[in-house]
Amino acid sequence: MKMLQGLSSTIHSLTTIVISLLGLGVVLSLLGGGGIPFLGDVAGNIVSLVGQLGDAGIVGLIAAIIILGFYK
Repeated sequence: MKMLQGLSSTIHSLTTIVISLLGLGVVLSLLGGGGIPFLGDVAGNIVSLVGQLGDAGIVGLIAAIIILGFYK
């Protein structure tokens, strides 16, 4: 049981770090205009993802709910 708690804690920590880096990437992408090396077009990719989910209809809505469920 302790191993599962440790694994869960590690996954939670990694998820927190990735979400923080994603936020930083969005801010740097918006400030730098997307020309920052190793970042690419983070904001554009997020807008594209939201557009694809919107075009998918109910399947996109279900996918968005599942993605939001991972963050909670």
